[in-house]
Amino acid sequence: MEKTLGELAQIIDGRLAGEATIMIRGVAGIAAAAQGDITFAVDGHIEEAEKCGASAVIIPNTVDNFSLPAIFVDNPREVFIKLVKLFTPPLAIKRKISDKASIGNNVVIGKNVAIMPFAVVDDNAVVGDNVILYPHVYVGQYARIGKGSMLYSSVTVREFCEVGENVIIHSSAVVGSDGFGFVTKNGKHIKVPQVGNVVIEDDVEIGAHAAVDRAAMGSTYIRRGTKIDNLVHIGHSCDIGENTLIVAQTGISGSTKVGRNVTFGGQAGIVGHINIGADSIFAARSGVINDTPEGVFYAGFPARPHQEWLRITAASSHLPELLKKMKKMQRDSGNDN
Repeated sequence: MEKTLGELAQIIDGRLAGEATIMIRGVAGIAAAAQGDITFAVDGHIEEAEKCGASAVIIPNTVDNFSLPAIFVDNPREVFIKLVKLFTPPLAIKRKISDKASIGNNVVIGKNVAIMPFAVVDDNAVVGDNVILYPHVYVGQYARIGKGSMLYSSVTVREFCEVGENVIIHSSAVVGSDGFGFVTKNGKHIKVPQVGNVVIEDDVEIGAHAAVDRAAMGSTYIRRGTKIDNLVHIGHSCDIGENTLIVAQTGISGSTKVGRNVTFGGQAGIVGHINIGADSIFAARSGVINDTPEGVFYAGFPARPHQEWLRITAASSHLPELLKKMKKMQRDSGNDN
């Protein structure tokens, strides 16, 4: 793939500054960019971009006096995604059902589907049009995979679970594992049957080794447009709102309801049976133990307003010094007596 800088400016509808004939052969981040590459920069990284080795840079329209050839746009991040797709065409996938795949009884398979070797589609499952199932995927009995979805190697979608359209599930994720439900009697833990399912709505992405537990009864919901990182655990009977972002190693306990457009930083921990307000942000390692209102930015354990947590953290760094002063005051007071 090769495009001139002028051609790229037309493709992304940007304002060109520099020679239109400069040839671009690839895309790269600022640090790795070399001659022939185009990169992008946003506020806070403009000076770094001016010193990089790229042939051209995509930068915001608000920037003045940029020394390298550039294309000015409103949103460099969004535009760069388009260029990454342009210079990295999708893999060629043969749309066929491998004779080494296992297809059960009464399975419904749509058009233009790829089912690769050693994938298993169990009895009464439904696989929609344009679905791709990589090797060792397991689609359980009565499960449904919506149109255009892609399940990478070793993904498990267990019985009765539903995956919407244009969903991406990365390797070794599990949808529909049993919820963690037990009754303890006489020192023994007795399993509570987990007879519900998981419903993944359209345009969701689930990272590698993530687990979404089935409901004890009813459904666990991952709503439309939500993106889940690697190594995330969603407990049984949760309801995760639309367009939520859940970063790696976060755990959300069972029966928690999360509003739309919520962001959980890495290693956040959320107790069960609470409500998380919409349009909220929880910093990395937040511990959420109570209901939270909409539109908050919380941090720490227990999670509290971010500015309050910063003040507490800053104050705690002075505790050793304050302790020394208190002990000195006690000694001095004792000498006076």
